[in-house]
Amino acid sequence: MKTMTCVQLGGACDLEFKAETFEEMAELSKQHGMEMFQQQDAEHLAAMQKIQALMQQPEAMNEWFEARRAEFEALPED
Repeated sequence: MKTMTCVQLGGACDLEFKAETFEEMAELSKQHGMEMFQQQDAEHLAAMQKIQALMQQPEAMNEWFEARRAEFEALPED
């Protein structure tokens, strides 16, 4: 089990997510992002805009995503 924060995953808060795999971690982050979008949380919306801008450049988005994966893999087990 590893722990990452919303900020580490491109978000805007210090909420911690715990997961066994990076895919699980990404899904937890996505669910949190959807909740924050529904609440129209300004800080999370700004973070989402940055990610959406990256998505316009598939290569840059892939590099960003793989950097998050590498960060996850480098973390010690909880």
